[in-house]
Amino acid sequence: MENDSPAATAPKLTDALKRGVMCRCPACGKGRLFGRFLKPVAACDHCGRDWTIQRADDFPAYLVILLLGHLLVPIVVAANMRYALPMGAQMIGWPIVTAILALLMIQPMKGFVIALIWAR
Repeated sequence: MENDSPAATAPKLTDALKRGVMCRCPACGKGRLFGRFLKPVAACDHCGRDWTIQRADDFPAYLVILLLGHLLVPIVVAANMRYALPMGAQMIGWPIVTAILALLMIQPMKGFVIALIWAR
C-alpha cells in the first residue's frame, strides 16, 4: 500500500523554496507560479496544485525592503566615502537603483513566500 498523502509526495523545503524563487510551482517545479507579474495562477498547469489558498499578502514587500536596506545602505556609504558624488545625482540615481532592484526582487520573493507557506 503506497502512501499518497500530501506530506509523502511533497518535496523537501529547500527544493520547494528554490522552485518558488524561480517562479515555478513549488510542488512539481514544472508549472508557472504566476499568471501576471504578481498574480499567482489559480492552479498549476502541470500538476494541478491549487494556489488560491496560499496568500503571501505584504510579507514579500517587507522582505524586499529589509534586504534592499541592508544591501544598499553600505553601498551608498562606501560610494560617498570613496567618490565625491554630486547630491543631485545621488537624489536621482539611488531611488532609481532602488526601484529597479525592488521590481526585480518582488516576484521571486513572493514565490519564495508562497513556497514557504505551502511547504510548512
